[in-house]
Amino acid sequence: MSPTSSLRELLRVDPETVELAAIDPRGTPGLPEGAEVRRDPKGWTRAALDNLGAALADLQTRLYAQAKAAGGTRRVVLVLQAMDCGGKDGTIKAVARTMNPLGMRIVAFGPPTREELSHHFLWRIRQALPPAGYLGIFNRSHYEDVLIVRVHDLVPPRTWRGRYDQINRFERELVDDGLTLVKVMLHISYREQGARLAARLDDPTKYWKYNPADLDERGRWAEYHAAYTDVLRTCSPDHAPWYVVPADRKWYRNWAVANLLLEAMSGLELEYPPPTFDPEAERERLRHGA
Repeated sequence: MSPTSSLRELLRVDPETVELAAIDPRGTPGLPEGAEVRRDPKGWTRAALDNLGAALADLQTRLYAQAKAAGGTRRVVLVLQAMDCGGKDGTIKAVARTMNPLGMRIVAFGPPTREELSHHFLWRIRQALPPAGYLGIFNRSHYEDVLIVRVHDLVPPRTWRGRYDQINRFERELVDDGLTLVKVMLHISYREQGARLAARLDDPTKYWKYNPADLDERGRWAEYHAAYTDVLRTCSPDHAPWYVVPADRKWYRNWAVANLLLEAMSGLELEYPPPTFDPEAERERLRHGA
């Protein structure tokens, strides 16, 4: 069963009407309603992810083969944005686990380095873009420069407001150059974020994941939601729309993001390139010890 087309419609942002407060972080839009799913949704989505993973692996191989053997220019980037504890790392593990790491570029964007700060804010993003034939996954992205930068007053309002148009032009350029963008916001609730922070404090094996500054950021929840809402309204054109995935339920989050990526890659109509040699002649040579 593949509800990806309807799922894209359900999760795609309408920039004219989007309100994060109206989207249920525990919702499960597009999840099949059969008895098996209702009985054990976590088990069902785990099994579904195996099938989705196999399909994604095949498409990734086709993408790579087209670039390597036929000079194809297509490439794909999955952009993941979320509040702290939103599940970006977990989503990457779940979605990318079946794919060949040699054909992937996974990049986590932290605070910019001194060198990065000496360049235009999009410079480090350009450096991280995958080459033709590759699947890139961005854990955070250029949108941090209109999110955290805005919330913490790191640049004047005039500067970050001007970045919306720069981002839109940048993404238009990428799409025109053969790159497919899949932009996903993992939407968690304030309550769920608190539970995940508490879990890190309760488990010594998760202390390394805890940052005391996360509580300071949690105090700016409303400001971040306002910043995200403006991003969704301002930077969601038809060629690079945003999808908001309810992320309180990890099993749904993983299933939904895998489906969104699969739909995007399926739309590229990827095929294995034809051989540049005669397979039968090569088999004959092999039989004769060539």
